[in-house]
Amino acid sequence: MTTLGQIDLNSLVFFDAVVKTGSFTAAADLLGVAKAKVSIQISRLEKRLGATLLSRTTRQVVLTDAGRALHLECQPLLQGMQDALERIGSGKSTVSGTLRLSTSVNHATRSLAAAITVFARLHPDLQIDLRTDDRVVDLMTEGIDLSIRMGWLRDSSLHAVKLGEFQQYVVAAPAYLQRAGIPERPDDLAHSEWIALTLLPTPQTWKFSAAGGHTKLVQMKSRIRVDSPDALRAMLLCGAGLSAVDEYNIRADLKAGDLVHVLPGWTLPRGGIHAVYPPGRNVPAKVRAFIDFYRDYLDRS
Repeated sequence: MTTLGQIDLNSLVFFDAVVKTGSFTAAADLLGVAKAKVSIQISRLEKRLGATLLSRTTRQVVLTDAGRALHLECQPLLQGMQDALERIGSGKSTVSGTLRLSTSVNHATRSLAAAITVFARLHPDLQIDLRTDDRVVDLMTEGIDLSIRMGWLRDSSLHAVKLGEFQQYVVAAPAYLQRAGIPERPDDLAHSEWIALTLLPTPQTWKFSAAGGHTKLVQMKSRIRVDSPDALRAMLLCGAGLSAVDEYNIRADLKAGDLVHVLPGWTLPRGGIHAVYPPGRNVPAKVRAFIDFYRDYLDRS
């Protein structure tokens, strides 16, 4: 039987890096060592455990069932050690280490990239790794410290802090409205060329509210569906139809007249901007610092 005392804990750090980065080369870059050292550490770990942890091909590294089970067990322990080091160093006046952030491609280009630029200047000892993806990433598996998510959160064991809110508008290009006519009431949208954003939980069902508390639930019909806010905006600008878009995405287009706010007397549910991070009793100083900074940044925007 292999005991913890027989395992070099450094090999678990190397294993975790390979899983997070998806390759031996990227893991070596992350850890600042030679690729050969990563390979040696993984081989030693597999020999000690008597199990193959990673399936290697010419293009990628894939976890075996044994590797997946080991990573699920050891990753929280490694994160716990990292958190302990963060807490011990939290009394220092500088924020250091590496902050791994994730968000959607759209939010990164519209807001977060500019905020990170300012934050990085304030904390020169901190390295920042920004990862963009329109899918909802698994923070624990991918080693993400903090994710900025737009919209409505699903129930989970993750911690979340609401940083702000945003409005949603039904918009269309002038060319589309000239061709199809301007909707006068929400029910008119049920017969329009609605473009559905499939990232949303209910992309074709929308609740409209008017002054006085009157509400209207409308079920749209969509021939065109997209999985990206940027693709949705591009379709709207081309005059393909109407859709509901967050204010950050089309603020400049409305000002320039390239898109038109339809049914301005009716409002849609406001979405939230959330900071989401893995569970744990103590939040790392770098995560706390960015949450506080970005909340203030959004308030000033």
